[in-house]
Amino acid sequence: MRSEREDFILQALLFIHIPVVCLFTAASAQSDSSSSVVVAGYNVSAPAGSRVVLQCVSGRMVWTRDRVRDRQRVVHWDMFRAHPDYAMERVLDMFSAGDQRIYNSYNLGRVGLSPTAFRDGNFSLVIKDVTMNDRGLYSCNLHHLYCHLYETVRVQLNVTKSRRKEQRYWDGQKAVYVVLLGSTVVLPCINRRNVWTDWSEEEEDQQVVHWDRQSAGVHHDRADRLVDLYASGEQRSYGPLFLQRKMNISNQAFSEGDFSLAISDLQPTDQGMYSCHLHHHYCGLHERREFQVTVEPPVIQTTLPAKALPSEDKDTTKAESPRVINVILPDQRHHFLLPLGYVLTTFLLLVFIILIIILVTRRRKIKEFYPQASMSDRSSRSQSSSEEFEMDVAEVNVCCPEERRFDYKNNLLREKVHMNTQPKVIDLDKEMQKFSK
Repeated sequence: MRSEREDFILQALLFIHIPVVCLFTAASAQSDSSSSVVVAGYNVSAPAGSRVVLQCVSGRMVWTRDRVRDRQRVVHWDMFRAHPDYAMERVLDMFSAGDQRIYNSYNLGRVGLSPTAFRDGNFSLVIKDVTMNDRGLYSCNLHHLYCHLYETVRVQLNVTKSRRKEQRYWDGQKAVYVVLLGSTVVLPCINRRNVWTDWSEEEEDQQVVHWDRQSAGVHHDRADRLVDLYASGEQRSYGPLFLQRKMNISNQAFSEGDFSLAISDLQPTDQGMYSCHLHHHYCGLHERREFQVTVEPPVIQTTLPAKALPSEDKDTTKAESPRVINVILPDQRHHFLLPLGYVLTTFLLLVFIILIIILVTRRRKIKEFYPQASMSDRSSRSQSSSEEFEMDVAEVNVCCPEERRFDYKNNLLREKVHMNTQPKVIDLDKEMQKFSK
């Protein structure tokens, strides 16, 4: 019993939940379609008393007032043959209020669309008595030239002689139809959007442009309306009369696609957030461009009165014409050379520092790569210096006694000569023996 009650309650909740979800999605879709999307934002500053133009340009809103409306919406079927020449050929086309046009006489009475295609949105292609020559890649192309809408649906058609091989499947990119030879096939192309199925007799009321101004903290839905402009040429201005006279849009806005708002005699009270709304209800176009306008203090221009040049023979009876003196000031180009000099000086200093760093690093690398050679040089130098020192010392030790003896002998002889005026025979050997003792 409990399980049955629980199932019943779940089913009831499910049936209640489904319509609520559908209603919520419909309401959200309606709110999204009616709301506009911000496509651009600008900050505009101008001095008080000047004239400012808030540019709002859109090529999608151009209205040429073409009365031949049946050529604005068109559908055409094309076929691409993979073999043998890889060519694309037009099968047929059809306008919204015109007859079908078939390009190959072989397809007359065999290929066609529903006469009510633009009313019910079913543009499927019907092919009777299928032949092997009908194989190929078909494309259904929907064009709305006025609304700049282009949609394409592709279907691959294959022909077989076996009834068991007939099938329809999706290969990931397009629908594939395998049909029996000699049968009738319908290649689907269904699009029931309002842009293809509906047509308003009062289309000029479908396009409208309006300008709003909102103060700080006010949402754009509650902004003050300034100007309304319809594609029919009707223009409505709102607010005080002086405000209507200083703000206007060109009468050729829809023919040129330029809906810019011109504000003359700009005052501090005119600053705020301006928004340009573009609506095309038939094509589903809703765009908004925002402009933040700031008014600056007026520009004060001081002009000096023209003074007459002094002249020697001045005639006071004749009125003098004002004279204009053109003063040509030389251009000051050193303001460009100074920063250039700073840049070059900095660059040369950096190059010098980099060279020093490179030299130091290379010297360190050489010492690191050859440590044994330097040690051997040092040892060899130390050994050679020690040997030279020993040799010099030895030579000194050897030479010194002989030189001392020779000097001593000379000194003794000189003393003997000076002491004795008469020469005496001196036995040098004896004297040397005494000296040695």
